Amino acid sequence: MSEKYHKEVKNRMKHGKKYLDSVKLIDSTRLYDANEAVDLVLKTAKAKFDETVDLSVRLGVDPRHADQQVRGTVILPHGTGKTVRVLVFAKGDKAKEAEAAGAEYVGAEELVSKIQNENWFDYDVVIATPDMMGVVGRLGKVLGPKGLMPNPKAGTVTFDIEKAVKDVKAGKIEYRVDKNSIIHVPIGKVSFGQEKLVENLKTIMDAIIRSKPAAAKGQYLKSVVLSSTMGPGIKVNPQRIL
Repeated sequence: MSEKYHKEVKNRMKHGKKYLDSVKLIDSTRLYDANEAVDLVLKTAKAKFDETVDLSVRLGVDPRHADQQVRGTVILPHGTGKTVRVLVFAKGDKAKEAEAAGAEYVGAEELVSKIQNENWFDYDVVIATPDMMGVVGRLGKVLGPKGLMPNPKAGTVTFDIEKAVKDVKAGKIEYRVDKNSIIHVPIGKVSFGQEKLVENLKTIMDAIIRSKPAAAKGQYLKSVVLSSTMGPGIKVNPQRIL
């Protein structure tokens, strides 16, 4: 038997019946518009839990060049559906401001020690006031690889702590192209329904398009794919999203 046949059998063995049934609903040769794609994501999300809907965008940029980096933040109109745990490095009035805004963890040097000594990562976003970055900088090698290091471009190094915390809680997400020229971001939960997911999708895609570097040449949006946590990928027509 052919190598292609064996490969297909092997791939089928990796997935359960629900996944294979979902695949049958999708035309892999077709690019769907935003509404059709989201509708298919909902139909193919068959897990017993509320699956996250993920967006993957392959860009026509070379992230090895500084002038072709794509990075930014955007507040999704309907949030991500995830409870975001926030850690804030601040002192004095700014620490009180962070607590009042709803940050789960607030502190200074003692939090640095806790992270370093206990390998503590029970939080999703780290925010810091600029005067604390000298202290937080010691955690660069620990927080950096996890994408948790505060950054002015992401709005997580700021004296406006109240706004920063509330924005994150409201559904602010950061998007950033990886070394493979792909942006991966969540756009919500299956339970949101079609209308809310489409609005979130259009919001993040508009932000990504607006972030196109001047140095990027040729086709910018190479491919756009939507999928639920346990579902198959669904190709979206980049020209029929906004």
